[in-house]
Amino acid sequence: MKIKLKIFGQFTYQSGFREKEVTIPHSITIAELLPLFNLKKQFPMIITRNGKKINPDDKIEDGDRIVIAPFFSGG
Repeated sequence: MKIKLKIFGQFTYQSGFREKEVTIPHSITIAELLPLFNLKKQFPMIITRNGKKINPDDKIEDGDRIVIAPFFSGG
């Protein structure tokens, strides 16, 4: 199955890319996806699927657009 993965902030250094269409052999959870791209949950992150916040144990579906970003703060 194919998904679009977009990454922001310091996570681009861990993964080595900002945006990529990737092929995953089967339906996996977000928690299973992160290590595939060297992403570690050691820093707080926001993860969305198709524009809506999801949990690490949620399954990824074919065609999903996953966005991973650090928490932003400031004013």
